[in-house]
Amino acid sequence: MLQDEYINFTITKQKHIALIAHDGKKKEMIQWVDENKEILRNHFLSGTGTTARLITEMTDLPVKAYNSGPLGGDQQIGSRIVEGNIDFVVFFWDPLESQPHDPDVKALLRIAAVYDIPIAYNRASADFLITSKYMNEEYERRVINYNRTISDRLDELTKE
Repeated sequence: MLQDEYINFTITKQKHIALIAHDGKKKEMIQWVDENKEILRNHFLSGTGTTARLITEMTDLPVKAYNSGPLGGDQQIGSRIVEGNIDFVVFFWDPLESQPHDPDVKALLRIAAVYDIPIAYNRASADFLITSKYMNEEYERRVINYNRTISDRLDELTKE
């Protein structure tokens, strides 16, 4: 496994979905969740601080809350991705508003890319993901084996 080019991970039929929304997008997120709650109720939901609380209050869906994004919530979601506890992310991002925790947001997006996690940045991409045939079945995602990449780089350095 350490020398394989990819490592396979199974996303189970019941997904672990992280819900995140910047302040200017929270209302849109709540509307989207409410419109899709029949699908979402079959999955495990989590989210950052206020977003999680508002979704629970407005839709009656249980959402495990982490810290608010500026207080480390984005990093908590990122760590759950690394641990294998988040299968996909719906992040209604506000590209026109400056965020004090922008480095944390970028770190979360980087971790999602490294671990081949599907991520929706807006309503249209969230609609496409949630209506995908993969929402109702298992999915094998392939993650580049970065341990092999690092090992290969070390081998190259020691040859010089």
